[in-house]
Amino acid sequence: MTHHHDTHQHDTYRHDAGGAAVAHPLDPLSAEEIAAAREILTGAGIMTETTRVPQLLPVEPPKEELAEWTPGAPVDRRIAVTLLEPATGRSSEAVVSVTRREVLEHHGLETGAAPYGQPQYLFEEYDAAAAIAKASPDWRAAMTRRGLEDRIELAFCAPLAPGFFNRPEEVGRRVIRSLTFLRDSPTDSPWAHPVEGLIVHIDLTEGRVIGVEDEGDVPVPAEHGNYTPDATGRARTSLKPIEITQPEGPSFAVDGNAVEWENWKFRVGFNAREGLVLNQLTFRDGDEDRSVIHRASVPEMVVPYGDTTSTRFWISYFDAGEYLLGKNANPLSLGCDCLGVIHYFDGFVADDRGNPVKIPQVVCMHEEDYGILWKHTDLDGDSEVRRSRRLVISYFSTIGNYDYGFFWYLYLDGTIQVEAKATGIVFAGAGHPGEQNPHAPEIAPGLYAPVHQHLFCARLDMAIDGEDNTVHEIDAVGIPTGPANPMGNAFTWTSTQLARESEAQRLADTSKARTWEVASASRVNRLGKPTAYHLLPQPGPTLLAQPDSTVSGRATFATKHLWATAFDPAERFPAGDYPNAHAGGAGLPAWTAADRDLDGADIVLWHVFGPTHIPRPEDWPIMPVDYSGFVLKPYGFLDRNPALDLPDWSRHGEASCCTGGSCTCDH
Repeated sequence: MTHHHDTHQHDTYRHDAGGAAVAHPLDPLSAEEIAAAREILTGAGIMTETTRVPQLLPVEPPKEELAEWTPGAPVDRRIAVTLLEPATGRSSEAVVSVTRREVLEHHGLETGAAPYGQPQYLFEEYDAAAAIAKASPDWRAAMTRRGLEDRIELAFCAPLAPGFFNRPEEVGRRVIRSLTFLRDSPTDSPWAHPVEGLIVHIDLTEGRVIGVEDEGDVPVPAEHGNYTPDATGRARTSLKPIEITQPEGPSFAVDGNAVEWENWKFRVGFNAREGLVLNQLTFRDGDEDRSVIHRASVPEMVVPYGDTTSTRFWISYFDAGEYLLGKNANPLSLGCDCLGVIHYFDGFVADDRGNPVKIPQVVCMHEEDYGILWKHTDLDGDSEVRRSRRLVISYFSTIGNYDYGFFWYLYLDGTIQVEAKATGIVFAGAGHPGEQNPHAPEIAPGLYAPVHQHLFCARLDMAIDGEDNTVHEIDAVGIPTGPANPMGNAFTWTSTQLARESEAQRLADTSKARTWEVASASRVNRLGKPTAYHLLPQPGPTLLAQPDSTVSGRATFATKHLWATAFDPAERFPAGDYPNAHAGGAGLPAWTAADRDLDGADIVLWHVFGPTHIPRPEDWPIMPVDYSGFVLKPYGFLDRNPALDLPDWSRHGEASCCTGGSCTCDH
């Protein structure tokens, strides 16, 4: 996956520099707050005209402070800002109270000392890297040697995170790599025309090329990869329209960022790194709103490639930690990204100079019919059936050639589902048509797409009926034939508590129907069992790179399907705060070395999921969505089916189903 960004994808927001009213401590940042942070840092002499802002994020209040807050009470809004001086490469972090207009802390980042690490990339650095590469005499000589000198002007030099390989000219430096792709015209898709074996290594601080690799003479694939209507021809006419209508409007209610839908209540958040965040999810049981999750997001993903060539062995992108998923989020469109009666939430992020940028309609929320929720036909032939419905909260982010959708589904029976949708354009290299490549199948003539993984990590700050929770691993197991199983048919389940962080680093096991249970340590249901939710994985492989690889050190979080940690507000990102050019060991492996107690603790689950992609011809020139995700399901959290009171539409004059031989069902 390569990365290229249009620095003008969102317009800088025109704002009043004064303060903005905040309804709740967990509200996402406003344009006014982002602007105020910049003004405060400038006033303190920390930020100048040359200073850039690789990352700007909200600082959420401590849980104790949040618990004591009441509507209408003052809110101390704080923002964490990462600062970079491009000319020197020096970087620092500041925390600002925009409420008190104070700099609360400011310290330098030790990027020049082990284990290193660099702030996230700026949009302007992508353009700078392309200009530096194209100005390089060695790059131009390589293009000329390949007979491509007449295509230099239309060449696309893609900027790529370098990984970490302890090279003397790169260690502790702000480095980026560039691969070259060609265009046949200004609107041609470059991804179809890779210049194989041409790699430019760039020091962004010094603004110079530190090396050019020019290996091989593989022809540039000629066939285009365009997929717009002018390239694909007339659209088919056989599909008939499907219209989604809700004549009485949606069933949800929105107040600012607070949402109520059926038994669910939660708050919608959004920031530049994680994108969509859901806060304070509760499920109503009788007259009580019971806590399920305090905070939920997908704060990191790694995309490691399994190729051995010099062009790609180093590729292992951290799309949140290196590029910022939220900053690259899409404005969404009715009828394209979402169908039905939609509520949109706008998002605000900071641009490279710390100015607020509005991403309109960045989060989409709507309802979907989801088939049968429950049904039974009794012995007399009488049938009862109720239809399922789900609330969908989603956003999409484009990181170069790939597009990622993150969808959170809330169901009427208390189930929560998370789904990642990977689409866009697969990243490909060139080869001789028809040759066999053990690491990259041929997907179009002479075009080879390397094997790779998309390993997402969800962070679930669980709160099952409060903050005192436990974690158990539940396995279904067969019983050997014998006194306990005389006919050989019996099986049972085991429940093993994961009482410490060292025990809570687990792999999924479909042969045992393995799930993980988060249960209350203090509340029981009417059967005397702890109230609980189960995490049901839909597992694929974890990180396939070898343990001694540098990507394994940097993405250790991806070597397990599940980690559980004791809550710490500083532990937000599973690969650490700055995975870019980091030597490894940060994040989950460092935190869990403390081996904290998880018995009756405030527990955070980290769940790794995602596809391992062996590309196919059908993925070209644009890839159908590849789905992955997991489910959280109540397990003894409720005393019985909470959806018994759903309306039977067939008896309300709005029949979407019917019985009897003379009836036609066309729903």
